[in-house]
This record gives sequence, structure tokens and C-alpha cells, in this order.
Amino acid sequence: MKNFNVVLFDGFETLDAFGPAEIFGKMPEEYNLKYFSIDGGIVKSSQNAQVHTHHFSFINEGGILLIPGGMGTRELVNDAEFIEALTTTASEAEFVLSVCTGSALLAKTGLLNGRNATSNKKAFEWVQSVNTNVNWVKQARWVVDGNFYTSSGVSAST
Repeated sequence: MKNFNVVLFDGFETLDAFGPAEIFGKMPEEYNLKYFSIDGGIVKSSQNAQVHTHHFSFINEGGILLIPGGMGTRELVNDAEFIEALTTTASEAEFVLSVCTGSALLAKTGLLNGRNATSNKKAFEWVQSVNTNVNWVKQARWVVDGNFYTSSGVSAST
């Protein structure tokens, strides 16, 4: 069984996290779905959905790591403790998926340096400014580079 670990934070975009979680959650015999945050406990989405999360330290190595976007990324991108924990966790994951501005958080770790990636088109300039060492592909809806999968958004049509 593979771990499917979803990183949550206050201000995450509900669809970014729960769209993929719904798909992987339909295969409980193959994926162990869990939610994590830097401190554990209750985290609120931009839509005020409240989710009980486990502390980052309980994430098992390997598996899939999902990083959603949302307005909460704007503050977290400058949170050294969060970025350090995300760097470690993403480095140990078999696959790392980001949705929307979740790619800004991933870019801040430096793990996307020299790689191709994309993000939400409405926030693209901000995401690019977070790390100019990433080869940002604006026209792409999703980009795969090694074990990193970045996307414009769950419902991105452009």
C-alpha cells in the first residue's frame, strides 16, 4: 500500500486538496490517505472547511505527496519552518504533486531548480518571482519533470 500524503495549511484551496483526494481515496486497498500540517490539528481552507491533520513529523517516507494551492501560500512561502519541513518531506517522497500555487511552495524549497514546472495562470507572475531558477512553463496545464508533477489547477482549462 502506498501513502498518499496531503499537506494542508490555513487558506488552502478546498478543490485543490479534495479533488485528488477523492480519486485516490476511492482506492483504499492501494492508497493510505492522510492529511498533514506543520503543527497538526485543525486547519481551515479558504472556504472554511475544517480538517483534522497529523503533525508533519508523522509523514512516512515515500509514497505520494500532494501540495494544494490557495491564498495561504502567500504567507507560507516566507515561513522558514514550513519550507524546511516541506523540503525534507518532498525530498523523501516517491512522487510530488502540486496544484495551483502549491508550486510556489515547492519552488521555494529549491527542489524545482533547473526543472520545468507550471502554476495557476492568474498568479503566475507571483509564483515565478518566488524562484527564478525554475523553468516556468506558462502555457502548460500540467508539467511532469522527473518525480515532480505541477499543475495549473484541478479544474484548469487553460
